[in-house]
Amino acid sequence: MPNINLDIEFYNDLVESIYEAAQNKSSWSEPLEELRKLFSANYVTLILKQPLPDDETGVGIMIAVGGDLDDDSNIQYLPYGHTLTPFNDQEPNKIVTVDDLMDEQQWIDSSYRRHWCMHNDVYHVMAVDISIPDVGNLPFRITRGETDPAFSIEDKALCQFFVSHLRRALEIHLQLNRSESLGSMYSQAIGRLSIATIKIDEQGKVLDQNIFAREIIEAGDGLRIVCGKLTATSSSDNRELKHLVKGAFERARNNRKNILPEAMSVSRPSCEVNLGIVVEVIPGLDWAEGKGQAQAIIYIRDSVSKSQASSDMAKKLFGLTPAETALSLQLTNGLSLEEASEALNIRRNTARAHLRAIFSKTGVRRQTELVRIFLNSVAALGYSHREAKTTEHTNEE
Repeated sequence: MPNINLDIEFYNDLVESIYEAAQNKSSWSEPLEELRKLFSANYVTLILKQPLPDDETGVGIMIAVGGDLDDDSNIQYLPYGHTLTPFNDQEPNKIVTVDDLMDEQQWIDSSYRRHWCMHNDVYHVMAVDISIPDVGNLPFRITRGETDPAFSIEDKALCQFFVSHLRRALEIHLQLNRSESLGSMYSQAIGRLSIATIKIDEQGKVLDQNIFAREIIEAGDGLRIVCGKLTATSSSDNRELKHLVKGAFERARNNRKNILPEAMSVSRPSCEVNLGIVVEVIPGLDWAEGKGQAQAIIYIRDSVSKSQASSDMAKKLFGLTPAETALSLQLTNGLSLEEASEALNIRRNTARAHLRAIFSKTGVRRQTELVRIFLNSVAALGYSHREAKTTEHTNEE
């Protein structure tokens, strides 16, 4: 292996920068810029997405640093002739240069160099396709100008040294993004089911809450936040809530493999049906114990809140007309047939006709069964903020 003369402090800073980018703590352009300086290059590019074969625009996602590029917009949507490049179909994770593929005159005469490289003074190219599981190969390129020295064996060895770090960092970046996207989907699904969620620490301090939780807290009808902590309006309920949270954390510490949720109900000054609460401690790592580490999720369900079933989804699920769907949703929200007809501004005989059609299409015989199948269906999972705003606007009118 060629001798690699690299300052250990610089190496540590560069590797740290690579893994910080993987965690979205910094831009990928930062480690790429450090690599550009290390190799005395004019450009360093990482192509995160190549155009699909049938994509006429030929546009992909490229992170590029160097040259005259604007440092504030390093992530760019740039067209490039990926099918013309001679660096395609190389062995993954192996460093190659122009000299490995063709002689100098062939490179000078190549259409790829003339059309894509000359106007950017790209002459010497060191390339590697970084292989990422479930993604494919991500092209990574380091370039120099025509008057600069060609990449040496030592340069290739040094680049190979960092490719393993880039590959691991990109894998971490992908896994974190997938986990974040999956968590966001679960959170949205819980919200569409009208379940309020509040994340707290062991002292009861509120760390995060979804939109339904904020609505319940702002109403002050049973629960509120006092000095940053979740508090029940009733003093007796508040004592029970504190005891419940404390006990949940204690049981989680003593029995990590079987952490069961705890539940209680909270009375409301409005005399509406009590709020239902479930406390579940978020499982943690055995070695990550310590003050401030443990967290829990509090799930809150308001039994009198309106159904969030999507009208569009309900129509598709049950084959109902828009009028039948509107009536079904009103009944699901607890209105009688007479109240629903008034809310929809239709005659009672019309509402009864709609109800008969609804029974026929859904296969139920009673209004209570209709409410049950709507509440237990996936219709709520199709509900969106856009539909909520449309409904609110219609109601205001």
